[in-house]
Amino acid sequence: MRFLQTTAMALAACLALPGCAVFSPVPLWELVKATGSLAASAGQSQRGEASHTVVHDHEPFTQVCIAFDPRTQVPDVLPALQAAFDGHGIESRVYDGPAPWAQCPVWLRYSTQMQWGQRGLSDQPQPYLSAAALTLQSAHGKVLASSQYVLETGGRSSQWASTRDKLNAAVAALVQRSAPTPTQLNASL
Repeated sequence: MRFLQTTAMALAACLALPGCAVFSPVPLWELVKATGSLAASAGQSQRGEASHTVVHDHEPFTQVCIAFDPRTQVPDVLPALQAAFDGHGIESRVYDGPAPWAQCPVWLRYSTQMQWGQRGLSDQPQPYLSAAALTLQSAHGKVLASSQYVLETGGRSSQWASTRDKLNAAVAALVQRSAPTPTQLNASL
């Protein structure tokens, strides 16, 4: 009992002194902030979802030509698009400038938007893909399919997901072979 009283008095004396602290609230607060920041960052790394998808009946294809958009500021868009098409067994080629339309029966045109933000514990702003519009066309200009990626707002967001993860769902929606069923349409509403 005497040991307990002595320990309690020593602890009270240490806490009363400005230079002595057994438990500092500052490191604990920093740990809470870091944990919250990492949880928020993980929540903002979800895969992207396709939106505003329209698919017209068209023949299956195994090759697509991508018309390079020089206005795109997101550096990894083309590799992400090519990898997404490759994941569906579709070979892709990129053309810059005057395109040989007759050589490719299916073309992809795209546009993107980039924004800047601070990720997790970083002090430096970083760019991220915030929107993309993808359109598949025939060599004659007929629209075969279109789909978009738009950054979600709210708790579940793909803000810090990779560009590839953001565009995979939109490309998958483009290459589907038929229009969505009524069940799929109702689920997306």
